[in-house]
Amino acid sequence: MEPVIDATDVLTATPLPPQESAVLRALIICSGRVVSRRELSRLAGIAELNERRCDSLLVSIRKALGPDSIHTVRGRGWMLNHAAIEQATSLLAA
Repeated sequence: MEPVIDATDVLTATPLPPQESAVLRALIICSGRVVSRRELSRLAGIAELNERRCDSLLVSIRKALGPDSIHTVRGRGWMLNHAAIEQATSLLAA
């Protein structure tokens, strides 16, 4: 009988690409508060983080951490959910 592999284990075992890692690092640094696109761009060191690219990076991070890991505050930005901080930190260390 083959072992059952959880999709979450597979996703978290794969390190994030550099820009996703930088955005996740910025969200961890700012945990507990909403971060705007402009602030994410500055903290992640991504010069031109337009709306479309930012959304794409956040989708990739949510795929790795789970759909409820990042809370969207309409018109203001995003916040890493407290419950996802430990998993996010582990993902960056991989």
